[in-house]
Amino acid sequence: MTSATLNIDLTAVVRNWQALNALTDCETGAVVKASGYGLGAGVVARALARAGARHFFVATAHEGAELRTSIGHGQDIYVFSGHMDGDTTAIEEAGLIPLLNSVDQMLRQVEALPGAPFGIQLDTGMNRLGMEPAEWSAVRDIAIAQKPVLLMSHLACSDTPDHPMNAQQLAQFRTMTDGVDIPRSLAATGGTLLGPAYHFDLTRPGVGLYGGLPFDGAEAVVTLDMPVIQIRDVAVGETVGYSNTWTAKRPSRIATVSGGYADGLIRAIGNGAILYNGDVACPIVGRVSMDLITADVTDAHGIPEVLQLIGPHQGVDALADFADTIGYEILTAFGGRYHRTYTE
Repeated sequence: MTSATLNIDLTAVVRNWQALNALTDCETGAVVKASGYGLGAGVVARALARAGARHFFVATAHEGAELRTSIGHGQDIYVFSGHMDGDTTAIEEAGLIPLLNSVDQMLRQVEALPGAPFGIQLDTGMNRLGMEPAEWSAVRDIAIAQKPVLLMSHLACSDTPDHPMNAQQLAQFRTMTDGVDIPRSLAATGGTLLGPAYHFDLTRPGVGLYGGLPFDGAEAVVTLDMPVIQIRDVAVGETVGYSNTWTAKRPSRIATVSGGYADGLIRAIGNGAILYNGDVACPIVGRVSMDLITADVTDAHGIPEVLQLIGPHQGVDALADFADTIGYEILTAFGGRYHRTYTE
């Protein structure tokens, strides 16, 4: 097989969900947008549903409709983008719950789908999605009369626990929702870790389920094994890859592996990332190209057939650090060419 193998440990996903759930006295949902952070929304959601998850969150109605096909009925599927023009059929047929972000969306919902469930997203300072305080104040009584099933907002800085924005948004959320007898949700992974004041009625962890920060207690979920296509010997002074960015300083053995930026392995990871042959570090050398990565396997055991990019020696967030990015980007960029396997 010439494509890399991405193994997803569904048992680890479930244990991460259970660990976050154990931190709260409320319900715990799961964010499975972006195809379950690149790992397969339907497969992940089915595993979490078997473990007791009853509330799932996606970005768009299209994602929600696909998820409903995968998991069937019995769980709630919320749509962060709300009720966009053209979404009505998908929302109705898949039984989705749009999280309305504006008065226009609220009008669209009640006119197109009267009596159908919906939630409302409130902007508590992030300035990204949701009704701002003045807008909410103007329509609050009307909106509540329509019986939304959830009021939610999103924290901007929850991955930095001592950031003053967290307390500011918590206070604003309380100002906008206290006294309303409707379930509330403020916390994703970072907010869950901030403590009970942020939990309300429903938390909705995302990246922490998949082994990413800020949940530093998460179990690793993915490994990525990359097959070696070719091995060559290069002499001192010879170069490897585009633009001659790496020059051999010793007689070296170079492995070319299957995978590149077309598979979501962005070029910037080449500035320090490592492939592993068992416990032996094999540094990436030269530029990451569209379909190929080259690594120095001079110190490897014998002639390796496979090298591991993500695993016990180098997790998703460590790989992200080499590219000056975040684990979210690495996870959600995993390409369609990978051979995905699931263990549980």
